[in-house]
Amino acid sequence: MTSTVDVLAYIPSPPQGVWYVGPVALRAYALFIIIGIVVAIVWGDRRWVARGGEKGTVLDIAIWAVPFGLIGGRLYHVMTDWPTYFGEGGDPVDALKVWQGGLGIWGAVALGGVGAWIGCRRRGIPLPALGDAVAPAILLAQAIGRLGNYFNQELYGRETDVPWGLEIFERRNDLGQVSPQLIDGVSTGEVAFVVHPTFLYEALWNVLIVILLVWVDRRFRIGHGRLFALYVAGYCAGRFWIELMRSDHASLIAGVRVNSFTSALVFVAAAVYFFAATKGREDPADLRPAGGEPVADASRAELVSDDPAPAEPVPDGKAASTASAGGDAGTKTIDSKKDDAND
Repeated sequence: MTSTVDVLAYIPSPPQGVWYVGPVALRAYALFIIIGIVVAIVWGDRRWVARGGEKGTVLDIAIWAVPFGLIGGRLYHVMTDWPTYFGEGGDPVDALKVWQGGLGIWGAVALGGVGAWIGCRRRGIPLPALGDAVAPAILLAQAIGRLGNYFNQELYGRETDVPWGLEIFERRNDLGQVSPQLIDGVSTGEVAFVVHPTFLYEALWNVLIVILLVWVDRRFRIGHGRLFALYVAGYCAGRFWIELMRSDHASLIAGVRVNSFTSALVFVAAAVYFFAATKGREDPADLRPAGGEPVADASRAELVSDDPAPAEPVPDGKAASTASAGGDAGTKTIDSKKDDAND
């Protein structure tokens, strides 16, 4: 009889993460990052418009934020794993090979935030409000990007025998080298080991936090960067315990992975901001640059201003004529009603 463990075990890794069309390499890692960026821009822009901003703003800001974020993510990865590139046997040139994987989310958010700040300054809109609009979308993009780690056979945890363990295969590249760490290799079909799929744990955790952020935003209508802070704190809380499960090489401080320390510190900073920042949400009028088009939606227009539109001035002569006509009309109406009553 087939046991439950036999039915569930195990999650197989993809046979490869790179496909070649002639000389062009199609990399799953890059593909999922691109998909995540597109999703973040589209959904983030819809959320920005719903808060009262102009359509297309998020794309304009992304032109600055995305390049800065990619550079920041790579810098953080290289800085926290410098022996791989600058230590014994390392090749500094590999630090430039982003397509081989390795982007630190904190560096991406930090430097991406600088790019977003530049874009917001140029557009004349508040950065905290934009952060609140795109926070759930950014985290969903991170979850999508984790699928690239699955194809690369990277960022997995310790060996395990749980039913949902991930099979890591030996891979062979064109040079005849065989290793589970060969990103550009093809599976030999031989299982090297079975591990915790920590990339999957993080992706699922991210989706749960996305749902939480959307609910909190609708229920409490928070703003002024507090939803973005909640996103950062929620992500760090999950990353902290997931990081402790990983077994890949990483720089350590007192025997603890650097990313665990970073998660804890950033979590505290995000929590402090969340409780200290201004409560409530920005006026929709503040989300549009000077000279921007007015809010078309009537309900949104009411949020912009509670004062009724001022009446246009009417010339004295025209006003007197209108009043006289109105009086005559009123008299005729009353007389007509009297006639009807008499009938």
